[in-house]
Amino acid sequence: MEKQFMELVSNINDVLWSSVLIILLVGLGIYFTIRMGFVQFRMIPEMLRLLFQGTDKGKDGVSPFQAFAISTAARVGTGNIAGVATAIALGGPGAVFWMWLIALIGSASAFVESTLAQIYKVRDDKAWRGGPAYYMEKALGQRWLGVVFSILITIAFGFVFNSVQSNTISLSLQSQYGIDKTWITVGLVVLTALVIFGGVRSIAKVAAFLVPIMAGGYILIALYIMVTNLEVLPSVFGLIFQEGLLEFKTLAGGAIGAAVLNGIRRGLFSNEAGMGSAPNAAATAEVSHPVKQGLIQSFAVFVDTLLVCSATAMIVLVSGVATKDASGEPVAGIDLAQGALASQVGSLATGFMALAIFLFAFSSIVGNYYYGESNISFINDNKTLMTIYRVIVLAMVVFGSLVQTAGLVWALADIFMGLMAIVNLYAIFRLSKIAKLALDDYLVQRRNGQDPRFHKDSIPNLPGKETLEAWQDDDTKEKAI
Repeated sequence: MEKQFMELVSNINDVLWSSVLIILLVGLGIYFTIRMGFVQFRMIPEMLRLLFQGTDKGKDGVSPFQAFAISTAARVGTGNIAGVATAIALGGPGAVFWMWLIALIGSASAFVESTLAQIYKVRDDKAWRGGPAYYMEKALGQRWLGVVFSILITIAFGFVFNSVQSNTISLSLQSQYGIDKTWITVGLVVLTALVIFGGVRSIAKVAAFLVPIMAGGYILIALYIMVTNLEVLPSVFGLIFQEGLLEFKTLAGGAIGAAVLNGIRRGLFSNEAGMGSAPNAAATAEVSHPVKQGLIQSFAVFVDTLLVCSATAMIVLVSGVATKDASGEPVAGIDLAQGALASQVGSLATGFMALAIFLFAFSSIVGNYYYGESNISFINDNKTLMTIYRVIVLAMVVFGSLVQTAGLVWALADIFMGLMAIVNLYAIFRLSKIAKLALDDYLVQRRNGQDPRFHKDSIPNLPGKETLEAWQDDDTKEKAI
């Protein structure tokens, strides 16, 4: 029975990822890139300027950097290590090319969805919350679709992905240090509970602390390995582009190669562009104009894929370790990354990889939890329901930590991630005109030397304007707060 269920899940994944999602992600990514005037490339300096800008409301608000950190905490997880290594093992160096491509294209999708999330965010006590469910209800007038999306993201991120992350932490610490899984599970549950019961600002502070440490340290290790292996870098980049570009021929012939399939699947799993998850974090930021956070979240896609994922790719490819075992089977992702790192830095690899996995995975648990929280609130803003959700999250952390393998869990995660992406891509395609008008308004104000500010009347005939809780006239806005 279990084998048949696994085959069914595998078949559904094949249909989703070998045709439907590749067409939607690449096609709409290109469409958004052109429609937004290549915003993800021409406005990189503006993204960097905005990243460290403070809140407009003082210390009580979530800053743009903290919102960036929440989304990056969820993005930068074990997929950046195990997922990238797996993509290379299954698809070869060409998979890296397709991960890069989906990030460059997908960052335009990230801009659109996060800008929309800011426009349609709602007040949650002293903070903001929002995301795809909110703009589906307010802008599209389709609350039922928002409920469907909320259910999908809660199951995918709050439950399934958190089991995957806790499983990775548990297996890593047990194999590296021989720690009993029971103690690992207890410690993980206690740490998770302390953060998730602390509210969005607690999550923001933890994410803002962990993200620079984990991502920065990992990138520095990769740079060290690249510098000490400069002579092989040209051939490594040559393989990435040569094998990646060859896949265009297979696409022209109607076939999808392993590099395309694994590069795009793992790329999306890592950077989440267009999936509808990161907008939940983007909506929390206290900014004067929605486009500000749209630009920052677009930049977050670059950080995730072009920096962190590339770090793993360089470690694996520069090391030259075998990606297949003696029987010709692909080496497990985490084992491949561990072996590659050990071949370059020796005994230091053991402790560093265990620490990196813990930080990456725990930060993802924190970010994933918040995505579910925001969407549970959309369905029914009830404290009892939220407590039940938190308990189930902790239970899934326990399950993932104690189970021996997460193969089925990973497969289910792919399905829910794919369904989420389809629902969200439909919505942002319908609403992309609003993001474009918001961008035009932002650019006009910047050209006039102003710090852009947005009001509900900034866009003529804005859908759902009467339901907006943010972007009211200044006097009305102050009263609402």
